[in-house]
Amino acid sequence: MALAIGACGVSGEEGGGGSRAINWYVFDEPGGAYDKAVADCNKEANGKYQINYIRLPTDANQQRELIVRRLAAEDKDIDLIGMDVIWTAELAEAGWILPWDGERRTVATEGKLEGPLKTVEFKGKIWGLPFTSNTQLLWYRKDRVDPPPDDFTWDEMLDDAIDKGTAIEVQARQYEGLTVWINALIAGAGGQIVNKQGDVEVNDTAKRAAEIESKLGKSPAAPPGMSTNAEDQARQGFESGRSDYEVNYPFVYPSAEAVGGDFQKNMGWARYPRTDKDKPSRPPLGGINLGVSKYGETPDLAFEAAECIANDQHQGDAAELGGLPPTTESVYDTEQVKKAYPFADLLRVSIEAAAPRPVTPAYSDISLAIQKTYSPPDGVDPNGIVRRLRDRTDRAVEGKIF
Repeated sequence: MALAIGACGVSGEEGGGGSRAINWYVFDEPGGAYDKAVADCNKEANGKYQINYIRLPTDANQQRELIVRRLAAEDKDIDLIGMDVIWTAELAEAGWILPWDGERRTVATEGKLEGPLKTVEFKGKIWGLPFTSNTQLLWYRKDRVDPPPDDFTWDEMLDDAIDKGTAIEVQARQYEGLTVWINALIAGAGGQIVNKQGDVEVNDTAKRAAEIESKLGKSPAAPPGMSTNAEDQARQGFESGRSDYEVNYPFVYPSAEAVGGDFQKNMGWARYPRTDKDKPSRPPLGGINLGVSKYGETPDLAFEAAECIANDQHQGDAAELGGLPPTTESVYDTEQVKKAYPFADLLRVSIEAAAPRPVTPAYSDISLAIQKTYSPPDGVDPNGIVRRLRDRTDRAVEGKIF
């Protein structure tokens, strides 16, 4: 539907009422936060421009494919892009988006948490305005297990779950969620897959990640269907009572209210578990950044519209209505966000400390290499995995089939 709408020329030269149309291509946010931001900004623009909210497909791969195809064709219909945090390097390297220079750089970076800022940086420039963020917390049953200590590790959680005869919910299907998990484990051990220069840096931390994944996958703490579970299956498993631990995004908290009884009341939260005892965890990092297309006919208006969409109020609305955490640190101190997130302080600390996935134009292929190397969890052999991952990542960076 989004493809058809764009092909029918939503933008043209003008929006409603004769104002210039600014087409914003972004995922379909079901909570109404993006609709509200568009309505507010159009009212504030007072005829200067009108933002059209063009909804991308639900599937993340289809979203990227649609955007890449249109930008590669120099499509003037796209003005603003709601960029997944993993798209930055690819779109910037191809020359499809404009940098946020000068005063605009200040707008994009001032007051932002460190985690989201890392997702818009590439080769010394800023390529997007951080709008919403996301990370995972460790959720646990307060009525069944003790509150985890600050230095709680995956090994300690596994041992406790095995002792208690319970399970740990994770995302281990062969998809992006598996990449997110493995990247967090590697970063938590002090490693990285690709450095800032784009060079492959796979080392023994990749083996450490495999050891944790394999230990869970082969243990009684592995939930049923672990190798096919994504975020929602993990949520359902936790809500069913089969698990006392779950790593997942904040959307699971409001969902828990529908379970009824004292379930949500007995739901505790803690920072993402550590890979190693002596190193702080590096939680996963997601979110949406706003990028300005190189091919739009009025980029100055697109930059202005982006600033309005991502202002503090709309970040608060996205948190309240859409379950999408803010990127600006001060927004976490507002009553709106504190009410939406009783765990707002932990969320802010986690996003600040989060580890971005590899910032590289070859990210899509690197993610596939990680997924292939670490799937299925109960079949992963830590011995030799460093060589296998390094070889596949090298090939991905070189654009070769692995």
